[in-house]
Amino acid sequence: MSVSIEVEDPAWKSLSGLEELVQATVKAVLSEAAGQDLDCDIAVLFTDDDTIAALNGEWRGKPKPTNVLSFPTSHDMPVPAGEPRPLGDVVLAHGVVMREAAEQGKTLRDHTAHLIVHGTLHLIGYDHEDDDEADKMEALEIRVLKGLGISDPYERD
Repeated sequence: MSVSIEVEDPAWKSLSGLEELVQATVKAVLSEAAGQDLDCDIAVLFTDDDTIAALNGEWRGKPKPTNVLSFPTSHDMPVPAGEPRPLGDVVLAHGVVMREAAEQGKTLRDHTAHLIVHGTLHLIGYDHEDDDEADKMEALEIRVLKGLGISDPYERD
């Protein structure tokens, strides 16, 4: 497993141990969802609200900031023997993630981990277009986060 990390918005540097968090989180997702470490490549971009708003507008027709976007690579794309399978890109916006963490009473670290889990699951084919898919995806997110020592992000007070 190879994870490329790019920190485009310097505000993300306030989150210490970001690279270790990303590596551990992606590994936990792939282990839980696939039952093993996959020979794959994932890119994670930590950016700002303006950049993610532009991407959201271009790719989803929603020109506003969002917390996380996933751009999966085609799963039927041929991969040369011995090369890792590119799974795609996950993009997180600092401003949105910070605001959500504060509003939800979560640490920036825990909320960021949750969104990395969520985005990575999209890369490997999970979705939440209907209630059944959403339930399966949320249950998997909860299991992965629990393994990382993070409480259920969907738990209501």
